[in-house]
Formats: sequence, structure tokens, C-alpha cells
Amino acid sequence: MIQIYTQNVNDIWFAIACTKQIVASSFADTEQKVLKNLLNKLPFNVPFQVISSTSDYARNVFTIMSNIFEGKKVNCNLELAMDNLPKYTVAVLKAVMQIPLGYVSTYGAVATAVGGGSRAVGNVMAGNIFAPIIPCHRVVKSDFSLGGYSGVLGSYGGGLITKYQLLLKEKQGYFESKNFLIENGGVLQIYPVEATLNKASKVFNCLL
Repeated sequence: MIQIYTQNVNDIWFAIACTKQIVASSFADTEQKVLKNLLNKLPFNVPFQVISSTSDYARNVFTIMSNIFEGKKVNCNLELAMDNLPKYTVAVLKAVMQIPLGYVSTYGAVATAVGGGSRAVGNVMAGNIFAPIIPCHRVVKSDFSLGGYSGVLGSYGGGLITKYQLLLKEKQGYFESKNFLIENGGVLQIYPVEATLNKASKVFNCLL
């Protein structure tokens, strides 16, 4: 039985579906939306139960999710249920999960690190069932424009504005790109988040 928990933290609703591992996670600006988003990510015909009281485990996960959302550094050692996901999807998700706070990578750079092409990486990002635990908002296009993002908060506007706002909180003052060794032995090129913010600000400052 999958257990579902929701919690409001600083006016953002977070939700997780879990057994002994996290099956899916989501965030939204209302409880109704976050539940709808989460249920759409669950395996078909798997029984679930929405739990009204928050367990200690769920509370810890929500703290981590909220800290990621607020641009804080976290030690994320959560167990994610990936056994039934395609092998390539798992490789992409694990690589993206290792992008450090203050940096972004590109769809092409992730593809170089794990195989496949940038479009395939983009498809995995679009179907990320562990947002924001796996920070798909840190993956952008090769010209540092934002690319795509499916997470939408009503107070922020569309998906790309939400992505821009998330990245805006993650500035660490870094200046240099670097090669980052990921767990599979691949090398992931990462860039200071400012590279994307500088490009996106020309579009979004007039909208915020």
C-alpha cells in the first residue's frame, strides 16, 4: 500500500507517495493541485491511502524538499523507488541529482555523461517523478536559456517563471564552470547558475 502525505510549508504544498522508499513527490500552490500532480505520477492500479497525519519520516522529507525549494544546501540521502524505471531514466535522474547547489548543467552535457542525446535527457526531465528532490530545474539548454519545466506555481506564473525563480534562490556567487565526476564514473560539465540567470533575466524581469 502506497501512503500519501501532504504538508504546507511557507505557502507551498508538498506531497510524497511512499512505501519504504519514496515512490513520487511533487509541489504546487494548493493541496488539490499537488495531490492531482502526485496521483498522475503513481503506477496504474496500485492501491494508495492518503494519510491525514504527518509521520516523522514524512516530516523529514518535507523539510528536505522545502530546503531544496528555498535554495538551501541539503544532504539528500533519501531512498527513491527507481527499480521499475527504465535503465536510461535512472541513469539520467541519478546524474541530475548530483548537480550541486549553485550550478546548472545542460541537456547535452548530461547526455555526454550518461549516454543518449539531449532530447532523450529532456524527455526524462519532463517526466521527473521526484521533483524537487531530483532538481530537474538545474538542467538548461546549451545556450543557457531555461529550456522546459513542467512545475507551475500560481503565484509565480508559468513553468519557466517557476524554474527561473527556483534558480534565482540558488545563486552562490560561483564564477567558473567545471567538470564534475558523477557516481557512474562519467564526467558532467556544470556551470554557475548565474550563466542562466543572466540570460533569463532579460526575458523575465519585465514579467515578475
